[in-house]
Amino acid sequence: MTADTTETKARIARQFIQTIPHAEALGMEITQIGDGLAVITMPYDERLIGDPETGVVHGGAVSALMDTCGGAAVMSHPKSPAGTATINLRIDYMRGATPGQSITAKAECYHVTRSVAFVRATAYDEDESRPVATATGAFTVEGG
Repeated sequence: MTADTTETKARIARQFIQTIPHAEALGMEITQIGDGLAVITMPYDERLIGDPETGVVHGGAVSALMDTCGGAAVMSHPKSPAGTATINLRIDYMRGATPGQSITAKAECYHVTRSVAFVRATAYDEDESRPVATATGAFTVEGG
């Protein structure tokens, strides 16, 4: 795959993610994308708190971040067409994210077949040594 094609796929994935209303509502920002890798950050927002006593962000917001990041990784993979949809996503929550800190997801699309792409992802706050959550997922490969 040429550098131009790789950049085009990354641009298409970035544009697609930026048009998803929930991604915009959650403040998601793509910080890295290309060659089957994606990094998306979601800022801390009091509207996303799941536990008012601790201020920890709700797991559903973390799930949405990881799902969106996984889809972006698939869309940017050299062997995948631009479109995708989640088939399944398993998330293991390790700990609550630290209140007041952004949460970042890193996803890697590590294998693509004619119809399915496979992804691994990790979410963390400012302490990258202790994951907030990990995920594995399968996504459609449209046109496969």
